[in-house]
Amino acid sequence: MRTDGLYLAGIGGYLPDRVTTEEAVARGWYEAADRDESEMRAVAVSPSTPAPDMAVTAGRRALSRCGHEPDDFALLVHSSTHPQGPEGWSAPHYVLLNTLNRPIPALELRQGCLSMLAGIEAAWYRLLADPGHDAALVTTADNFSTPLADRWRASRLFLLADGASAAVVSRRHGFARVLAMGSLSDPRMEGLHRAGETLFPPGATIGRGLNFHERSEKVRAQWAAGEAPPILHFGDQVAEITRRTLAEAGLTMADIGRVCHPGYARGALDAIFLDPLDLDDESSTWEFTSTVGHTGAADLFLALERLWRGGEVRPGDRVLLVGSTTGMEAGCAVVEIVTDGEGN
Repeated sequence: MRTDGLYLAGIGGYLPDRVTTEEAVARGWYEAADRDESEMRAVAVSPSTPAPDMAVTAGRRALSRCGHEPDDFALLVHSSTHPQGPEGWSAPHYVLLNTLNRPIPALELRQGCLSMLAGIEAAWYRLLADPGHDAALVTTADNFSTPLADRWRASRLFLLADGASAAVVSRRHGFARVLAMGSLSDPRMEGLHRAGETLFPPGATIGRGLNFHERSEKVRAQWAAGEAPPILHFGDQVAEITRRTLAEAGLTMADIGRVCHPGYARGALDAIFLDPLDLDDESSTWEFTSTVGHTGAADLFLALERLWRGGEVRPGDRVLLVGSTTGMEAGCAVVEIVTDGEGN
């Protein structure tokens, strides 16, 4: 989908201190063999900062750089992949109160690790339908330091990291122009992250934690017995939605300077993203993500913020943001940098 007139006017993030994988191995949290295979160097860990407070910090940083007044905003969209606070409570309205503090809608969007991209798309639709406002705030945050998650062993594909990101969507101006966005799902693969687990009562309500690795092993056993759902090469989905979205922007991969991708471990990153897109480390953000881990939906925008504010991309450069979520679904956006980021 082409997105003519869509801008990112501000961007902000929050990352806590890192814990090195060397320390994690020494403390018995992480297996040495897994560390060597993943090539991860560190993970962002916050022992106690609430995820919504991380989102507030990221949101305020994005707002401080956006050039919009609070009354310009039509809505706030907040997302997460892990519990945010009291059951039945509204984290989006808490973020709204502590950022814009305006009587506008505050929505929660549940699109897993693609939630920031989906939030920007949803915000764009709202702005198209609401000519009285020119901006929207999109935030995401997660803290996995809970009894329901073991960040070091929950998955062999990534290490769970704590952090937040925020972006101001504008139809007036911005540091980057969004040229096109798109997503593509294959619902036949949803069972890969369910693995036969009962749907009721929901796992979190009875203390069942987040363990993708355990489910993956169960799917492997089911597959060996001829019972598993289709296990397809998800990298094909990533390549296809990237091709489509680039074509809608009138570009090819040759026009892309840098690629922001999830904070996956080495093998998974190569198999799902870099190899299908024929990318090398120089065009990726591996140097950054290997010191952060997988923050859920914040990965792509934390990486974009680092590229832009660090001066690694300049006006005229095109950046591809590409990610995935359970379901399975792949999504991406193509942005063109408009202004210099150094000093912002």
